[in-house]
Amino acid sequence: MNLSPKTLKTVRGIVDYGGLVVFLAAYFLTGRDMVQATWALVGGSGLALLIGFVVERRVAPLPLISGGAALVFGTLTLVFHNAMFIKIKPTVMNLAFGLALFGGLILKKNPLKLLLGEAFVLPDRVWRSLTLNYGLFFFAVAGLNELVWRTQPDSTWVLFRFPGLLILSVIFSLTQVPMMMKHAAPPAGSGDQDPA
Repeated sequence: MNLSPKTLKTVRGIVDYGGLVVFLAAYFLTGRDMVQATWALVGGSGLALLIGFVVERRVAPLPLISGGAALVFGTLTLVFHNAMFIKIKPTVMNLAFGLALFGGLILKKNPLKLLLGEAFVLPDRVWRSLTLNYGLFFFAVAGLNELVWRTQPDSTWVLFRFPGLLILSVIFSLTQVPMMMKHAAPPAGSGDQDPA
């Protein structure tokens, strides 16, 4: 299927955030019923993954992991009628991402370089710094999620979950841009090299 870049971007946005948007809307439309909203999350996440697969004939690994986790934790919430499962999903996922990044560093690998290396040309030491920074960020977000869901009303947690975590992620990523720009090499064949 030959899609315009704008359409492709829209589809990827649906895959990435469709389930969360449906969850947020359902929570407030059902009179703040967390279990009913979880039905919407499970259905919305499954539908978003299906749309992504039908349109692109594949689903990128990160949306697949995130959507799969939404289905698992959402199903646990529905089976046990306990919203704790959906609330701990961000904690578990962010801890897992943080551990994966730190595990990569311990093994002398750069997981972020594997994911983003084609988009950015950076020295290995910068990839290590980014990996460390993002690992710490994921751990901080996991702790913040625990603090919010354990001490705040459900409506506060729902808004923290989306769009709160998305906003925090964007802000954090923007703080990493200056370091990336400072050390980024020009793409090969860009013509930016000094003449001999």
